[in-house]
Amino acid sequence: MGEQKYPGKWSINPAYKEEVDNVNHPPHYKQHPSGVECIEIAEHHNFCIGNAIKYLWRSGLKNNAVEDLKKAQWYITREIARLENVTEARK
Repeated sequence: MGEQKYPGKWSINPAYKEEVDNVNHPPHYKQHPSGVECIEIAEHHNFCIGNAIKYLWRSGLKNNAVEDLKKAQWYITREIARLENVTEARK
């Protein structure tokens, strides 16, 4: 393991002593008990909903859990406003 093969892309996960691909498959998006990776769900939604899912999914696994939840809330609020505007425009 010693030397990193791809500096800036790979790191060593100290918990598992294995290489981790932080670009293509970050661990905080693969730790769901279902084994499903976050992108597999988020990519089926629009931008705001996909990002909300991403922040809910990783909440408590990366940085500050409350910050992640606030970011999810921000995207949800933005999507609600978008939908309300679409509904209002149809009247």
